[in-house]
Amino acid sequence: MSRIANNPVALPDKVDVTLGADKITVKGPLGTLTQALAEGVSIEKDGNKLLFKMLKPEAHAMSGTLRALVANMVKGVTQGFERKLTLVGVGFRAQLAGDALNLSLGFSHPVIHKLPEGVKAEMPQPTEIVLKGIDKQKVGLCAANIRAYRPPEPYKGKGVRYAEERVILKETKKK
Repeated sequence: MSRIANNPVALPDKVDVTLGADKITVKGPLGTLTQALAEGVSIEKDGNKLLFKMLKPEAHAMSGTLRALVANMVKGVTQGFERKLTLVGVGFRAQLAGDALNLSLGFSHPVIHKLPEGVKAEMPQPTEIVLKGIDKQKVGLCAANIRAYRPPEPYKGKGVRYAEERVILKETKKK
């Protein structure tokens, strides 16, 4: 069996879990998340823990995946997730306009990125974007989409990067 699936998911007092026939719903102080259950994996609630078991040998990998997804759901509805992006470059800045980000990234036109439902943005500085939400997948995907507009280039390091990302600069060509 998957070693990850062997670890139970601990449920805090504020979290309520509903197990359906084909989905699991996790409700907490920050919101509610739902995940479809994988075929061949069973979830049992034992007090304040969730236990994952595979019913078929083919579901070996899926049991660990489902356990990780449910653990992220529990963390999301209690603490939430955040991703920080930094804009590096002369004149690179962002503005928040309602539920959209207006990005100036050195193009001849501004880039307008509409934030998905459930993801909020904060901007402590014009060159920093902090994305917050309860769904780890949505927050990560939104951050990756914003970074994809202008990923960091290897010669000067200009572009949109994650706050913890290190960009290794290349040396320019010499004659």
